[in-house]
Amino acid sequence: MENILRPLIVIGGSVLLTLIIGWATDRLMRKADERHTETPLWGQLRRARVPYQLVLCAALLRGAYDEAGLLLEQRVAVGRMLTLVLIGAAAWLAIRIAAAVVETTYTRYARVHRDPARVRRVRTQVTLIMRVVAAVVGVVAVAAMLLTFPAFRAAGASLLASAGILGIVAGVAAQSTLSNMFAGFQIAFGDMVRLGDTVVVDGEWGTVEEITLTFLTVRTWDERRITMPVSYFTSKAFENWSRGGAQMTGTVFLHVDHSAPMEAMREQLRDILRACPAWDGRDYGLVVTDSTPSTMEVRALVTAKDADDLWTVRVAVREQLIRWLAAEHPYALPRVNATDAALPPGFPVPGAVPGRVPARRTHQHDHQPTARPERP
Repeated sequence: MENILRPLIVIGGSVLLTLIIGWATDRLMRKADERHTETPLWGQLRRARVPYQLVLCAALLRGAYDEAGLLLEQRVAVGRMLTLVLIGAAAWLAIRIAAAVVETTYTRYARVHRDPARVRRVRTQVTLIMRVVAAVVGVVAVAAMLLTFPAFRAAGASLLASAGILGIVAGVAAQSTLSNMFAGFQIAFGDMVRLGDTVVVDGEWGTVEEITLTFLTVRTWDERRITMPVSYFTSKAFENWSRGGAQMTGTVFLHVDHSAPMEAMREQLRDILRACPAWDGRDYGLVVTDSTPSTMEVRALVTAKDADDLWTVRVAVREQLIRWLAAEHPYALPRVNATDAALPPGFPVPGAVPGRVPARRTHQHDHQPTARPERP
């Protein structure tokens, strides 16, 4: 009976003590979180209560399992298992604590600085730093677990002796991986591209959604994801529309007849932009940029606070200007001359014969034959 009660008492006491200490610690952190609302640190640390209780339980069992009255072989096996659990839980706890500290620092920085570009840059750096910390802690934890086995400790000398050769071989084999890793650090701390930046790569327009040490993901306007190695951004040219500020200037080109009312079009463009919420109010303009024998090219210049709003402004201006021309000034639309040239309504025609029917011009989509004017 004693062989059963002693292990149960040791295990039960360790678990109970772990729950009591964990509950008390969680209560203290909750009160600290309610008292210090200006910082999210205590709330972030509460997320680490599971690995914290696991470390406590493993440490208590590791220190008290000798009192359980186990056999020598059982004590060795149980001690090694508890050591492995303790190392893994400690690594988990260290990652959670580091994440809480880094996230709290980033939150404070984002509250103080209102510049979205700087905030995105810090967010990119914080994300990559956390990935590096997690990788380093994981590697150290696995190495510590392996060293608990005598066979690995005995082979340590031979492994160190061959480390130079293995390092050279690994460096040659992982050359592309290492280049991507260094490129990731260069992107994070060189401020080349950040999370949330609007970029154009290989003719595709999208937003940077994820940056890791080896690859980068761009979310396109049609919800596709383009994944490419980070070394692409350090070796090739690409467009970053968010660099130096997100505000942008765009153009809308229209082809109209030579008789188009330019002043009325400028006033209509102003009215369209004033009614468009996506326009930031910085600038606008309408000028003739080119001319052909049948049409002239008109460029409308608009501005917006970012690429998404600029796209909205451009499509709104293009659609509403064409609709306005078709409704108010149909003669200003591009046409194909099928008869003698016609002038806008009310335009004085020198030498015109009163009562004569003016010549008719047809739209490109009008396929009906044009009636010839009667001779006087």
